[in-house]
Amino acid sequence: MTGAPRVVIGLDVGTTAAKAVAFGIGEWQPVERVSAVHEYPLVRPRSGWRVQDPGAVLRAVDRALSDVVAALDGTTVVEAVSISTAMHGVIALDRDQQPLTPIVTWADARARDEARELRATPTAAELQRSSGTPVHSMSPLTKLRWFSRHEPELTARAATWAGLKDLVVHSLTGRVVTELSSASGTGLLSIADRTWDPRALELAGVRRDQLPEVLPTTSSLPLSASAAARTGLPPGTPVVLGAGDGPLGNLGTGALRRGVAGLSLGTSGALRLVVDEPFADPTGRLFCYALTDDRWVVGTPISNGGAVVRWAGSVLAADLPDGPDRDADVLALAAGVPPGSEGLVMLPFLLAERGPLWDADVRGAFLGLRQHHTRGHFVRAAVEGVAFQLATVLDGLDTVGPVTSIRATGGVFRAPLWREVLGGVLGRPLLVTAGAEGSALGAAALGLHAIGEAPTLESALEALAPGLLDADPLGADTIVPDAADVAAYRAARDSAAGRLRELAAAADLLAVPTPGPGATDAAQSRSATTPATSGN
Repeated sequence: MTGAPRVVIGLDVGTTAAKAVAFGIGEWQPVERVSAVHEYPLVRPRSGWRVQDPGAVLRAVDRALSDVVAALDGTTVVEAVSISTAMHGVIALDRDQQPLTPIVTWADARARDEARELRATPTAAELQRSSGTPVHSMSPLTKLRWFSRHEPELTARAATWAGLKDLVVHSLTGRVVTELSSASGTGLLSIADRTWDPRALELAGVRRDQLPEVLPTTSSLPLSASAAARTGLPPGTPVVLGAGDGPLGNLGTGALRRGVAGLSLGTSGALRLVVDEPFADPTGRLFCYALTDDRWVVGTPISNGGAVVRWAGSVLAADLPDGPDRDADVLALAAGVPPGSEGLVMLPFLLAERGPLWDADVRGAFLGLRQHHTRGHFVRAAVEGVAFQLATVLDGLDTVGPVTSIRATGGVFRAPLWREVLGGVLGRPLLVTAGAEGSALGAAALGLHAIGEAPTLESALEALAPGLLDADPLGADTIVPDAADVAAYRAARDSAAGRLRELAAAADLLAVPTPGPGATDAAQSRSATTPATSGN
């Protein structure tokens, strides 16, 4: 190797932490990548609200970057910083670009009523077709509609309504702009012509001049002198705007090629597929967000992932000791339960759900309960319920293009039960990748392509993570579905639909009868002639 080491820093700003990772370019692959993480809280000021303190987020960004820079060899050249951020956040800025509100995150459900009202009209389907974003309380459109209704003076006073990406870019460059990927997740952008949609803006109650300019995800701006002083990076270092964390997660795990889906599953989850142009899902179940101008990602997030089993453990296995092995101990309760949980099915809607129903009001349930079911059955049914939910997303992706394999990341894949169930329910080879750096690696690869160091996203990924893109889908850490399990889970999933149909009769039975003619008078007559009784 000759010359100074060269790196691209991928900056991943998420819901509770900012992570910076320095990726060596080409021959400059370090034994261990230099990285730093700084956390911040997700604040709950009221029930259903989930916000971030913008100052805390930006301080974490600066510290993560400065820690990485300090850890690099003094001769290392940082070619660019490229940014991934969580999507769907909203923050109001004044004329001096100072925050008027916290960052209202994707997890904030204050706009549930606004979303429910819109979803009850034909407008919801029209909005999703034009914007690619489902009408849901996570979307900035519904959040802005909430602000317009409940804080109209603030809505009018805001000079700019920005997102998390826009806030980070402003902090590093001094410019308030957004990029196509984050904009495509607002519900306010026409994905056909890639400009703010006047009809959506009217529904949101905001003006066009209150929104940032939309630039390509490959655009870069120079690092400002003040940001350079805070981070230790040279002034003028290219800051690539990057994309949203979901689309970049696909890039960072190598789920780029036709037929290869990307699955991330931790507390929550998502299943996504890269396509070459915007796709308007006629069923309304799949989102469509940009990765670059000519690469788009369709899919669905779920709010109820590994958290469902964590809940089951807290309720059904409180006797098990706390500690690092507790989750494994809870899953071990289901070890002897066969696929399908002997007819017990869980609808895992414990948290307000996102896709594929996009209905935050739908509630969870266990169906098919019988006397022989044990807590092990409940635990396994919880795992299977999450997997069935993902299978419905996979069904939708198959209509876009047949999915032949899945790149999977997430902590749940350390557990044999999760691997077995997901392999059997999804019925495709699942290649488990080291996804801890997925979105950061995706951001770095996009950045390398953006500054002209790689002609394609694929070549950029190969330069930073050699061999990842071409990893064998039947390689060492691949979950290959068992044919018998696939058949058993298909039957179990079909039976779940039957269980729901059976409950229609129970719903009729429990319905309170409507009083007939004279019923009210009769009730009043009985009340008048019934002696009062003492409470003593």
